[in-house]
Amino acid sequence: MKNVTLCYIERGDEYLMLHRVKKKNDVNHDKWIGVGGKFEDKESPEDCILRETLEETGLTLTDYRYRGLVTFVNTVYETEYMHLFTATGWSGEIGECREGNLEWVKKDKVACLPIWEGDKIFLRLLAEEVPFISLKLMYDGDVLTGAVLNGKVMEI
Repeated sequence: MKNVTLCYIERGDEYLMLHRVKKKNDVNHDKWIGVGGKFEDKESPEDCILRETLEETGLTLTDYRYRGLVTFVNTVYETEYMHLFTATGWSGEIGECREGNLEWVKKDKVACLPIWEGDKIFLRLLAEEVPFISLKLMYDGDVLTGAVLNGKVMEI
């Protein structure tokens, strides 16, 4: 089981999205996601998202919120706890990302991109300003098979 972070950086009606096309053997290959990554030893979720955002984008977050915990359970991949953030403030300039291409995408267009099916659920919850999300997403490989929000089974 692993701990990771993910952040959706907001600029008005856009998110900074990462099109994962550069890493080999990437479970997210060809998908569009926010920025983030795996925890290092002794890091808190906030430590991790600040470091990963700087590494992947060149930006230093100055205004960000911890929005929830998403548990990914998959028949193929290791269980993953994803600490979800949004950010509206930063300093620095966007640089080159070694994991893919960074692009500002209109929030209402993100669901049309190749993203994980479960991402549509938490992106909707973020848009609805749900105060804190506890979401469990169950997958069989790439196929979403179930979702539980705050202990209640969701229709998918």
